[in-house]
Amino acid sequence: IGEAVALRDVPYPVSAEMITDSTVVRIDATRLRREMQADPQLAIGLLAATYVHLQSLVAQVEQLKARSGVQRVAEFLLGLAVCESGGCEVMLPYNKTLIAGRLGMKPESLSRAFARLRDYGVTIETNTARIADLDALRELAAEDPGKPWTR
Repeated sequence: IGEAVALRDVPYPVSAEMITDSTVVRIDATRLRREMQADPQLAIGLLAATYVHLQSLVAQVEQLKARSGVQRVAEFLLGLAVCESGGCEVMLPYNKTLIAGRLGMKPESLSRAFARLRDYGVTIETNTARIADLDALRELAAEDPGKPWTR
């Protein structure tokens, strides 16, 4: 959660709240830096983990800025799907308010996106999404969001 900040010896600028049972381990930053100086492989591993985290944050920003709300919801559902093709049923991992926040939307925008996804064979019932055709949903997610403007 805060490996990059531990390297700078500054307070962590954000907080987190767990929504499922979790185990959190606190590692003293001073001790971590001392161990990194003694073990360069640890330092390289921590830098690699920080880089992977940075890549995921860049991908999140890109998703929020370059995709429509419907596309973001489609990508989210595709990320939950364990099936490769055809139809699939996925369990929503948390409530719709948290999903909306994760996708940079208001809950009412999420509801509108779910409604628009019905045209693509997606139905939502309580905490379950039924996807009729994963390939159709993939096409929607990959579509250029500026496409309507080029017509």
